[in-house]
Amino acid sequence: MSIRHGLLALLEHGPRYGSQLRTEFESRTGATWPLNVGQVYTTLGRLERDGLVAQNGEDGAGHALYAITDAGRTELRAWFEQPVDRTSPARDELAIKLAMAVGAPGVDIREVIQSQRRHTVKAMQDYTRLKAQALAALEGGDAHERDDVAWLLVLEQLIFQTEAEARWLDHCESRLIRLSATVTPAPAAPTPAPGPASVQGPGSAAGVRPGPGAGTGGVGAGAGSGGRDPGGAAGRTR
Repeated sequence: MSIRHGLLALLEHGPRYGSQLRTEFESRTGATWPLNVGQVYTTLGRLERDGLVAQNGEDGAGHALYAITDAGRTELRAWFEQPVDRTSPARDELAIKLAMAVGAPGVDIREVIQSQRRHTVKAMQDYTRLKAQALAALEGGDAHERDDVAWLLVLEQLIFQTEAEARWLDHCESRLIRLSATVTPAPAAPTPAPGPASVQGPGSAAGVRPGPGAGTGGVGAGAGSGGRDPGGAAGRTR
């Protein structure tokens, strides 16, 4: 957000002091991006350093007034005429969060998406309610038209932004579902080949002792068993 150019735009209407600029900026934007007085005066100091504003005496209460210069007007006109650069977008915390959540141990990315969707929908409902109030104020003539039209434009941008975010979250969830359905599971580890037959003693994995015919009939087969598989139904004899 360009506080620098926002203050220049307000100063074009006439000299202002710091607290007045803060109040007018927040009134114009509905306090969506609140400022503090220190931030305003720091920005004014930089604008004065760059020759874009100059101190212009004091008001009746002793507040130092600032006025825009010709260089400041040129800077402001250029700002209005040039599109906002989208080739280097600002960092988006939500996009970074989801990118980091992919494959993060112990993180259910679908729950992250659902939690954000609930918050986004709630914000969209709040913005829509505020838009209705702003429209009612304009239609009823109870508002300062310029500031309320500006606030209405900001609100509608926020509504469009949250609508787009909700659609993007739906897309992310659908994408994850599709990808999970096409991912090939990792192959199971190969079972080691059995080694040479050996006599197992007590406490072994099988837990049986070799019978008299173990040498020829298999493990625990016993004499006259015919080498059947213990526990298997197929090798049973009458």
